[in-house]
Amino acid sequence: MSLSHSPGVLAIPAFADNYLWLIHDETHAAVVDPGDAAPVIETLKNRGLKLVAILLTHHHADHVGGVPDLLAQYQVPVFGPKNSRIAGITQPVSEGDTVELPELGVKLSVLEVPGHTLDHIAYHEPDRRWLFCGDTLFAGGCGRLFEGSPAQMTTSLGKLAALPDDTAVYCAHEYTMSNLKFAHEVEPENVKLSARIAEEQRKRDQNLPTLPSFIGLEKLTNPFLRYTEPRILDRLTSVGRLPVRESIPAFAALREWKNSYR
Repeated sequence: MSLSHSPGVLAIPAFADNYLWLIHDETHAAVVDPGDAAPVIETLKNRGLKLVAILLTHHHADHVGGVPDLLAQYQVPVFGPKNSRIAGITQPVSEGDTVELPELGVKLSVLEVPGHTLDHIAYHEPDRRWLFCGDTLFAGGCGRLFEGSPAQMTTSLGKLAALPDDTAVYCAHEYTMSNLKFAHEVEPENVKLSARIAEEQRKRDQNLPTLPSFIGLEKLTNPFLRYTEPRILDRLTSVGRLPVRESIPAFAALREWKNSYR
């Protein structure tokens, strides 16, 4: 008789800097944003796991590209945003819906978080304090606005920032050091940010992921959650990027600055 295990989350590296997140209990597994099927299949086989579900946050290829190959081997439900262009979704979900994974004993609440794309959603597990947020919120940053507006993105980020501080942020890319470099440019006097940079660099020096992050840490160090802070408004004004000290223009100015920052 096998022992039951509490579910946990495993990072599967893919492409240059993606993480595909595997929720598993050492028997069953669900994968979030499988942009590439091969590393997922390899991990499932190596660990003796049975795939029971696929969860998608938005339509970009590096998040959904592996779905057809996974479905060729595993007949499982595919959860994803309602009214999305993603082929293969069998369980369309929207704000307020619950995704139940009975084999894992996991229930995830769906949050609509447009900005990076218009169809973007996130999955929040309130009991275990997990957040799978795709490309909306990054460690130290946020996604580019490919489809949505600054106002939409600030609303989406505000929704995520309102989650408990100990919520683990499982975003989809290892962008942390470049994001924190920009954050330091924006808020050089933030001592918590400086301490975070040193800690995250230590992880990268050991080839360790910087993720998950946590909502509380992001609120202290991520300029895209701190865009109304007076010091950040002062900085944007001093570099000539903010003619009007208002919140949405400040966020838009930050995002535009980051787009061209090297």
